[in-house]
Amino acid sequence: MSTFEAIILGIIQGLTEFLPVSSSGHLELGKAILGDNSLPQESLMMTVVLHAATALSTIVIFRKDIIEIIKGLLQFKNNEQFRFSVKIIISMIPAGAVGVLFNDEIESLFGGQIMLVGFMLLVTGLLLFLADKAKNTQKTVSYTNSFVIGISQAIAILPGISRSGATISTSVLLGIDRERAARFSFLMVVPLILGKMAKDILSGDLGSSETSATLLIVGFIAAFISGLIACKWMISLVKRSQLKYFAYYCFVVGISAIGYTLF
Repeated sequence: MSTFEAIILGIIQGLTEFLPVSSSGHLELGKAILGDNSLPQESLMMTVVLHAATALSTIVIFRKDIIEIIKGLLQFKNNEQFRFSVKIIISMIPAGAVGVLFNDEIESLFGGQIMLVGFMLLVTGLLLFLADKAKNTQKTVSYTNSFVIGISQAIAILPGISRSGATISTSVLLGIDRERAARFSFLMVVPLILGKMAKDILSGDLGSSETSATLLIVGFIAAFISGLIACKWMISLVKRSQLKYFAYYCFVVGISAIGYTLF
């Protein structure tokens, strides 16, 4: 892997982690286009580093919210902070369960399954298109809604299903205020990203990566900076009901990916 490829993969991860176009799907497409034939350990190490960068960008932007969530859990009082913290935890249950019970099956989907990515991007596009047409309300996230949104996040483990697209679309279709939907979507993923990173590190799955420290640092910086930009941009776009443009993008890329595998 070259420095240029590390930068490109970092930018792809940073942008697509927050923009509703599937970061996992685009990383698979990026590797296919760049001809990434690196060892599995090298690819996994870079993936973990890129996810760490986007998790950090989320923490930086939502630092005040995260502090409030931590305070809510520590105080253990039946106030708004504590209730919101519990909803975040509830939203993590479906994806956490799927990750633990079907880990091997999930990993088998990330071996250049471009056809699968293409079809899942079409599904993402459909969700975004429907959400863009939904009426905006002032509803907040309920306990039941948080679990339903969590199911969307679990489904989004599939490459090509956008996590932010699925969770934000589900929230909006449930009638939740658009800005609250985006905020909840971005906050609910941070614990899962950190948990997955800890699991990979402690299990020794990373192995002795041959990826140089320089490439990892370059990829991290690219993903962190692009993540900061994409996160702020996405919040603004959701508020202005402009998800349909991402739906069109997913349709085009999805069809192109399917065509790529066929021809």
